[in-house]
Parts: sequence; structure tokens; C-alpha cells
Amino acid sequence: MELQGSAKLMRILIGETDKIKHKPLYEVIVERARKNGLAGATVLRGILGFGPTSRIRSAKILDLSTDLPIVIEIVDEEAKINSFLPVIHELFDEANSGGLVTMETVTIIKYTHSETA
Repeated sequence: MELQGSAKLMRILIGETDKIKHKPLYEVIVERARKNGLAGATVLRGILGFGPTSRIRSAKILDLSTDLPIVIEIVDEEAKINSFLPVIHELFDEANSGGLVTMETVTIIKYTHSETA
């Protein structure tokens, strides 16, 4: 697969404890993105953050939170990202969780993979 030029970045922010049937929601989202043929997904674990409750969640030793912020980033062609949005809505409903989904236009400078990948 080769991506060039303009694309869309979908950024999904959820909590680390959000789950679907005892499986972390971020894992389910990445698996579904792969199943839907998206170019790739990356999960990032935040070290500090707060959401609508204004409760600060931190990775500090003295204030160790079990619900750190999780960010999932997916980049692909606009049509493929748009077709994945209903899946995200479905998964949020199934997990009965809150979250935030944003989308922005990005320019792909280089997208390569090894021959053995």
C-alpha cells in the first residue's frame, strides 16, 4: 500500500480502563482498524490528563492512576477513515464509554515498510 499527499488523521481519546467483554477498548479498535484494511494504527499511553470530570489522572508513583488517558491515531485516505467512523460509534456504544474523536487533514511525507513486513 502506498499513501501520498493529503490524508486524514483520526485521533481517538479514551480511558485505559474502557473495555468490551473484558478486552481493552484500544485493542478492539486497533483490531477492527486492521480488519477494515486501514493503513495502520498507533496506541499511545498518556502520563497525565483529565477529561470532562476534571479529575486528573497521573502516572506519578505517589498518585498512580489505573485509568490513564489512551490516544489511538489512525492515518489513511479520507474515504477509508470516514467509512470507519460508524465502527467507532458502535464500539463506544458497546463499551458504554466516553471519549473524544477528532479528525484533521495531514500531509503524508513518506510512508514505507520493509519488504518482510
